Amino acid sequence: MRIRQVPTVCCFCGCGCGLYLHVSEGRVVGATPSRSHPVSKGNLCVKGWHVHEFIHDSSRLTRPLVRRDGELVEASWDEALARAADGFRKVLAEQGGRAVGVLSSAKCSNEENFLLQKLTRAVFQSNNIDHCARL
Repeated sequence: MRIRQVPTVCCFCGCGCGLYLHVSEGRVVGATPSRSHPVSKGNLCVKGWHVHEFIHDSSRLTRPLVRRDGELVEASWDEALARAADGFRKVLAEQGGRAVGVLSSAKCSNEENFLLQKLTRAVFQSNNIDHCARL
């Protein structure tokens, strides 16, 4: 069994620590720090050491779900995004931006989180945005 090391950046916070994902037979099986990375300098926090564990988790969502007749069922990305957009439009029209809240993720890059807060404030007209770095 050959293990290949793939260089990447940890997704758990905005620090950008460098690490190697260990890939065996098409599955990510481990992670180790990059010794030469200028940010992490050969170190990882406990989240970084376990970053690989969620990738193949059986409870991870891999396709969009929508509610039909009270049940969550698989849908196309186009349908799921259209339903989400319609829901936001309806809430914004009826109740305004104060009725919308957004929770950002530590698994996003700083740039993605910045764009999400701009969307929340500029488009949804809401300051109700938070970031949970403990995700």
